[in-house]
Amino acid sequence: MSETPLLQLRGVTKTYGSVEALTDVDFEVNPGEVMALVGDNGAGKSTLIKCIAGTHAYDSGQIFFEGQEVHINGPKVAARLGIEVVYQDLALCDNLDVVQNMYLGREVNRFQILNEAAMEHTTASTLKSLAVTTISSIRQPVATLSGGQRQSVAVAKAVQWNSKLVILDEPTAALGVAQTEQVLALVRRLGEQGLSVVIISHNLHDIFETADRITVLRLGRNVGIFDRRTTTQQAVVEAITAGVPTKVSGIPSVPAAGGVA
Repeated sequence: MSETPLLQLRGVTKTYGSVEALTDVDFEVNPGEVMALVGDNGAGKSTLIKCIAGTHAYDSGQIFFEGQEVHINGPKVAARLGIEVVYQDLALCDNLDVVQNMYLGREVNRFQILNEAAMEHTTASTLKSLAVTTISSIRQPVATLSGGQRQSVAVAKAVQWNSKLVILDEPTAALGVAQTEQVLALVRRLGEQGLSVVIISHNLHDIFETADRITVLRLGRNVGIFDRRTTTQQAVVEAITAGVPTKVSGIPSVPAAGGVA
């Protein structure tokens, strides 16, 4: 892995009126790393992700991307940097087919006519590169897909646009055993292909199946960063419930750099 984190947050704080959702949070993801983000309800996970995605503005702190300080003041800025988020609701349109969902809002036109052949080719290539083989036809409506297949489409949609960091919010929620294994295998393949991944989950078994490191938030604070290979589920649970400040691997400082819009 590169010594420079792909994404690094330093001292990020976010308040909603009198409620402090994030307090001086440090967070990082290395290139090609699967970083898990865990914590109890209300720990600040969703707020942190929304700050990274540009949907919420943070009050103070710094965000660095590829070693440069950035100001992510909207989702379009995040997308230009290469940050894509797959939220729990997946944001797919059931009445549209796989290709139409993959290109929703980014359709390819030729002489003001949809270039269906180009979109089909790229969609098929993206699914093939991620070893998604459970979808029989890329022209079938999303409404006919299983939960695991829908999740695969949502992830493929995220990585299709030259993304560098994919954030997955509870990707295995409400999935059966077989579908969960499909999604976890997909997450592992993303890391193997050099993409950085942040996975949010309450299921520690899934986390230990996929993550390289684990960041624990508790009451809006970073209380621990664990190397999955050298820690235990018990240690992570203790950090989630009691805020045990055990940092197995710390966050190196990044020198201030020029801003990027």
